[in-house]
Amino acid sequence: MPHNNPDINIRIEQNVGRITLTRAGKFNALTYEMIVAIYDTLLAWQNDNGVAMVMIDAASTKAFCAGGDIQKLYQTGIDGDLEYMRVFWADEYRLNALIAAYTKPYVPIMDGITMGGGVGISAHGSNRLVTSRTMLAMPECAIGLVPDVGGSFLLAKAPGHVGEYMGITGARLNGADAIHAGFADTLIDTNDLEKLKSELILTGNTDCIAKYSRTPDSLNLTCVLEEDAGLIENYFSATSVLSVLKKLQESNSKWASLRAKAILRSSPLALACTWQMLHSARSFGSVDQALVQEYRFVWRSMEKGDILDGTRAMIIDKDHNPNWRFETLEDVSEENVLTMLEPLSEHELDLKPNS
Repeated sequence: MPHNNPDINIRIEQNVGRITLTRAGKFNALTYEMIVAIYDTLLAWQNDNGVAMVMIDAASTKAFCAGGDIQKLYQTGIDGDLEYMRVFWADEYRLNALIAAYTKPYVPIMDGITMGGGVGISAHGSNRLVTSRTMLAMPECAIGLVPDVGGSFLLAKAPGHVGEYMGITGARLNGADAIHAGFADTLIDTNDLEKLKSELILTGNTDCIAKYSRTPDSLNLTCVLEEDAGLIENYFSATSVLSVLKKLQESNSKWASLRAKAILRSSPLALACTWQMLHSARSFGSVDQALVQEYRFVWRSMEKGDILDGTRAMIIDKDHNPNWRFETLEDVSEENVLTMLEPLSEHELDLKPNS
């Protein structure tokens, strides 16, 4: 099982399986090799009586994991290698499904930036910890993607219309917000993190987490989602992204103006598909169904979506001037959305291990 990978430190301490992300210079963005290493390790530990629980964290305090290695995905796409990206996402989604169904306690410590793929390896766990340094977001629409890694399922299950709000604005959440939205369970003081980790390793039991739980007030955090609940429900309970945008634009408030600008920065096709995906996922019984739906979009995203130019504009060239396939939300038809999300027949995602 050992993986010789400089970006990840995998070991067993006492009877706790530990995974530490060490790619600090890239905000621990997940490479394909890191995904495979975590997946293989979790599969092995699931049947290892010497491992009572799993803890995953990062060596740096700035970021837990900022997402997938989008620069590598971009380069392979530009080179015409669509298969690399499809395999990357398929194996990443299998990892997300494995974490969601894991039979042992899985304790992610989301200290620092946690976005996209970082949400996928944390927010499906059983004992999800956030801190006063946590900044969690699903900003995929800004590069022409949709909230994936099972994120569409979490967004669909968020209270009220918080899911729509997060998904189409890419809103940044603090630790208190993450708990409110259903992406985390327990808020921890960063000063207590090392003590908590030591106690988890010493006991091999998650019962000790409760005594380290803190209230937002005690860490000088405000749950912004709670404060803005009325505004979110007022604007984001509309029937479509276009309706939300129009309602925001008709308002004179600064709050509405900032959210409208956030929406206008994103891919109209990705926004419309995200809206449809969240509404479909509300009826899903498991994250697996959401992962299959997400894969349909990402499988087509190179040829029929905006991922390549969105990544170029926002991450590679940073000119913030993407050439979206559809100029405005009005230009995106229901048929365009359904085309991106229809089943893939023989290419449909199979979540079974080692498929």
